[in-house]
Order: sequence, then C-alpha cells, then structure tokens
Amino acid sequence: MSKYLPVNDVYQIMLQVFGDLGVPAEEAKICADVLIASDLSGIESHGIGRLKMYYDRIKLGIQKPETKIDIISDRRATAVWDGNHGMGHVIGHRAMKTAIAKAKEYGMGSVAVRNSTHYGICGYYARMAIKENMIGITFSNARPSVAPLFGVTPLLGTNPICFGAPTDMEYPFLYDAATSITQRGKIEVLAREKRETPAGWAIDNEGKPHTETDKLLEDLKAGTASLLAIGGESEISGGHKGYGLATMVEILCAALQNGSYMEGLKGFEEGKPAPYRLGHYFLAIDIASFIDPAIFRKITGDILRKLKASARAKDQEMIYIAGEKEYLNEQRIRKEGVYITDKLEENIKEMVGD
Repeated sequence: MSKYLPVNDVYQIMLQVFGDLGVPAEEAKICADVLIASDLSGIESHGIGRLKMYYDRIKLGIQKPETKIDIISDRRATAVWDGNHGMGHVIGHRAMKTAIAKAKEYGMGSVAVRNSTHYGICGYYARMAIKENMIGITFSNARPSVAPLFGVTPLLGTNPICFGAPTDMEYPFLYDAATSITQRGKIEVLAREKRETPAGWAIDNEGKPHTETDKLLEDLKAGTASLLAIGGESEISGGHKGYGLATMVEILCAALQNGSYMEGLKGFEEGKPAPYRLGHYFLAIDIASFIDPAIFRKITGDILRKLKASARAKDQEMIYIAGEKEYLNEQRIRKEGVYITDKLEENIKEMVGD
C-alpha cells in the first residue's frame, strides 16, 4: 500500500544505495542531495523515483560510480570538461562550483561538459549560484524522445532550460522546465500509478496521439513514438517555440564541447547498452559585477510581487511564479514525508536488499 516516508529516511536510502554501488561517500552525498532536493520540491520524477535508473545503469556498466573528470580546456572565464560517464550529479556540482569561482573573479563563469550522465533536476545547480548572489543558468541535452515540428522521428531530447535569480522574497525566481510538453520521467510516474498519458503529450510514428502509458515507454525506447515540444496547438503537433528552444539547448550542450548529439545519445551501440554521452552547459553571472545585489534582489522581488498581485482569472485563487510551488511543496513534504508508491517500494527493496 502506498505510503509516506520521512525525508531523512528517504535520504539515507539514497546514501546507502549509492554507497553500495561503489560511489565514494562524498560523491554519494552530492548525488543524494540532488535527488532529495527534487523530492522536496514535489518533482517526483527526479527524486528517489529516479534512483533505480542510476542503479540499473551502474549495474550494466554504462555509468561509472567513481567520477573522473578530464579538463579539455581551462581559460579565465570558461572551461570544457569530459565527464567520462561518471555520476552526472557530481559532474554538475563541480562544474557549477567552478563556474561560480570563475564568475567571482571575472564577472561571469561558464563550463561546458561532454560525456556526462543524467544529472537530476537543473534547479539544484541554479540554486548553487543563487546562494552566492549570482544568476545561475544551466542546460542539458538528453536521449532522443522529441520529434521536430511536423515530424514523427524522435531526434531531440527533452532538453531542459533552467534560469535562477535571487530575490528579496522567501524564495528565488527559479524556472526549470523541459522544452517538451512533458518529460519521460513524468510518463514513468504515470506508469507507476497505472494512469493513462493525457492526449497531446506524445504521438506514435504515424503522428497520432499516444496515450497508452506502458506501451508509450516501450515505444519511446524503441524510437517509434515521440514526445511533443511545448507551444503546440493540437494533440498531434508540437510547437515551434519548444522545437527551437530544444535545438538551442542541443547546440549549447554539444557544439561547444565537441560532444555527442541526437542519435549519438541513444545509449545503444550495435544493439547493446552503451553510455549516454550527455552534454551540459553551466553559466554563473556575478550580480555584483553589474549592480549592488540588494538592489537587484529588490527589483526582482518587485517584478514578482506585481505579477502575483495582478488580476486573476475567474475561479483562480492565486497567481504563482516560477519557484514558488517548489518552495511551498518543501514546507509540506518536510512534514508529511515523501510519497512512495507500491512500485517504488518494490524498487527500493530490490536496491537495498541486493
């Protein structure tokens, strides 16, 4: 029967699983920190629900528990790294930390990464910059699952965009979203809950709506179904806005670092599982290099407060801003605990008991 587990219990499970897999203690903590941040934000697709994915990939040998980073180039405000298929969370944490250090010295710092793995929620890395009175930006490409506008072949990933900025409010402005209408993780959540996928999220290889969740996951893996990009106006076509943004992310996460892209991110070679070779891009902007951070936070807060105080549509109780729901979710989830479905409980028992 589905239940709630205390946040610290969930966190300890993550630490144990990562440790048992051979992830060094300090790096296991980084990985668990990223995952629990997702659960606390109410993003069920990227928290403990994602742990089994890392578990399986490490067991298959396509993701390395110990993270070795090669520095391809390191200049004043920029760097290019090769993650060697290590833990994406560790690579992401170190990359944003480096971008922040460069920004403190040069006003901006940027790190481009190749040959990484799934690094969890983008918002975690933007928050790292926010805590240092900086703007944090990060992108990641992903295995192909999104068709180009008017197409049916999955070529682009869900390719998320994240922008975070400090405010004078209780929470920062934090935009973290895929460039597709939904992402694979949410489909996986629907599968665990045995629910149908809403029409307008995905199409089959004939361009028709695909709503059978379990089969959709199989078809996405086989490349015979696609998710739709944001901005579409029908159930069978993605939008040009999401399509363009996803392509932008693909460029930033592949071309700057001479990394893999599109079909090169499938995770299969000659029919066998292979590393995903994901690319990331991180940018930290030191606000103090432009203006007094207190003034920046006040102006940003004023913008957000004006949005929240504007006239609401009929029957709408509240206008939210990016980052607010995650802040409210954390207050609730710290009290209630993390929701664990029956399927997720089975996965946890498999990982902890192995």
